[in-house]
Amino acid sequence: MSIFRRPDYQSDATQFINQLKANRPELENEQRAGRALLWDKKVDRKLWSDYRAARVAQRSYVYQTDVQTGAD
Repeated sequence: MSIFRRPDYQSDATQFINQLKANRPELENEQRAGRALLWDKKVDRKLWSDYRAARVAQRSYVYQTDVQTGAD
């Protein structure tokens, strides 16, 4: 071991998270369950490609009417 080695630094946030995990060991499983509810879904790529193909192009200013001026 080097005489210049310092103890490993841990920020306050890291210490808080480590303490929270030690106090609540079920927390990580709860987080994974919550993530599975919202994010970990199977994607139907064919359906998504159909959705994208059916999109209608939007004009740059959607509130502009198609009124023609009389100066043709």
